[in-house]
Amino acid sequence: MTVEQVESWSEGIAGFHARFAHRFGRSEPRKRASDYLSGLLAPLEKKNGWTLSEQVGQLRPDGVQRLLNHSDWHENADRDDVRDFVGSATTSATARSPPD
Repeated sequence: MTVEQVESWSEGIAGFHARFAHRFGRSEPRKRASDYLSGLLAPLEKKNGWTLSEQVGQLRPDGVQRLLNHSDWHENADRDDVRDFVGSATTSATARSPPD
């Protein structure tokens, strides 16, 4: 996977993030969640708080750690958002594929 490939996904990442951004009451955790997602998809050799933070231009991992440790999570609702996104993405991909 190349950096160019990951960058080409930015529209899809933004669409995915938009599905659950409303679950964060403040803009800071919304931005951190978007950055975290981008960092997870980046072609990094190791993925930890420091490397993800550096990938998104942060000097320290405090923001990533705060997101993961102190943000309010609604596991069932978040899971449903991800499931709905994957379902719609696979359905639209199936609809676009040519018949055998």
